[in-house]
Amino acid sequence: MFNINGEILASEDASISILNRGFQYGDALFETIRVINSEIMFWEDHYFRLMASMRILRMEIPSSFSPEFLEAEIKSLIEANNLSQQPSKIKINVWRKDGGLYTPESREVNYMISAYPISESFYVLSGNDYEVELFKDHYVASGLLSSIKSNNKLVSILASIYAEENDYQNCLLLNDQKSVIEASNGNLFIVKENLVKTPPISDGCLNGIIRKQVMSILGELEGIELKEESISPFELQKADELFITNVIKGIQPITKYRKKFFSTDFSKRLIGLLNAKARLN
Repeated sequence: MFNINGEILASEDASISILNRGFQYGDALFETIRVINSEIMFWEDHYFRLMASMRILRMEIPSSFSPEFLEAEIKSLIEANNLSQQPSKIKINVWRKDGGLYTPESREVNYMISAYPISESFYVLSGNDYEVELFKDHYVASGLLSSIKSNNKLVSILASIYAEENDYQNCLLLNDQKSVIEASNGNLFIVKENLVKTPPISDGCLNGIIRKQVMSILGELEGIELKEESISPFELQKADELFITNVIKGIQPITKYRKKFFSTDFSKRLIGLLNAKARLN
């Protein structure tokens, strides 16, 4: 079941126009959310990121798009899909209405909400090996547009294909200044002794929800220094630990990059703190 502009439809009845601007021009964005037993994790942060992203893309935000309205829309879809008692992944797609070429005829939007079951109620660390490599075929542009979840994710798609073709679990992306900014599906943190670094949003990394939560946790840990600072590729092999964050997986430790093997001790410590924060939320 899908929610399209407030109407809940079965998959065989749900459709969008062939003139959809997200399809024709990439004039669209999305938000991915984790829900546990009908409770939306970090909903306030997701809501404000969605609103900020729509403003960056100069979309007209409907007056009905209050936090309460969208929360009710999500929960009604969860119930329609019989997912009220299990964890699920929610995706909100927003696109500008049909019409126009590069200049749209309208700044008004349509939206769709979809729901999918996931396996774990809370975040767990996989004990599997997780090897990454740098993706150097294409670069992410520095700046604000790269920090939102727009429909233009070609660099992440090509990096994921490259990883699959070369037996890596993921790839790390570079920006146009040749700084490492993120993985194909999440934010990057590196750990060296008591220092934890993550790239600043201005470098072009995603303004991630779990990135924000982990940074909040790190800011409260005694003896840990947190820096938002550009990361050189040369720093990767000097690090004690690397990990990726995203809203569905939570924390994914990297176990190998080229000839360097990494510890996962810090990630194990953080995953418990992140779960505690999710429960409080």
